[in-house]
Amino acid sequence: MAVPASPNESVIKCPNCGADASGKFCSSCGANMSAGPCASCGAVLSPGARFCHRCGTAVGGSGPPAAEPRSFSSSLPWAVAGIALLALIALVAGQRFSRAAPDAAPSGADGGPAPFATGASRAPDISNLTPAEAAMRLYDRVMSQHERGRADSVQIFAPMAIMAYQALGQLDLDQHYDVGRIAAVSGDETLARAEADTILAKDPNHLLGLILAGNAARMRKDAAAEQSYHDKLVAAAPAERKKQLPEYTAHENDITIALEAKRP
Repeated sequence: MAVPASPNESVIKCPNCGADASGKFCSSCGANMSAGPCASCGAVLSPGARFCHRCGTAVGGSGPPAAEPRSFSSSLPWAVAGIALLALIALVAGQRFSRAAPDAAPSGADGGPAPFATGASRAPDISNLTPAEAAMRLYDRVMSQHERGRADSVQIFAPMAIMAYQALGQLDLDQHYDVGRIAAVSGDETLARAEADTILAKDPNHLLGLILAGNAARMRKDAAAEQSYHDKLVAAAPAERKKQLPEYTAHENDITIALEAKRP
């Protein structure tokens, strides 16, 4: 029921509910009857407005409504764009390295450049690969640079490779090992240890998980833990190798080196 207006107040129709109203607010629906400024952006409000037409702030509020949290699906395009940008940066960096110091390039038997020298530091072309293939290509790139002792190149490609794997979503044990190895060679003990724990939580005797856990222990200078993981690796290897898991075949060299490594 509308409250009767005082003799000194004019009565107008509320633009929100149509009831007779006077004063600053409608007595029927509470709509603002004055055209004051918005408390957030200062825009002049229309009579009866309950929200600012410019910024959306509620009349009488102190700021714009909170934004809804972004979903994974809405952020995925930005993640893909970020990976593409990093790939472009890596390509430029690789081309720069391949052009740098031409006089220092290794020479062949005839005094010319060695056949493998051309483009040795060029970034991998991942533009036509699936996300999983692109991640594997970047893993190979990081490992090849690590084997050549190019720590600066490892630091360039490692974050890009880790991001590529993380963009895949649910990873299998082989992919968890890849991420852990990238972390290990780039000096990230925390991530390497986390990936090892993930693998061993699903399979306590998994050879790649034991190798990765031992690497992480060595990085944090925990000799006792490193020796313990190596002992478990040696004990589990015969039965595990008989399983002929795809990841064991893919990383056979890593397994062989870890088993043959001497421990004090």
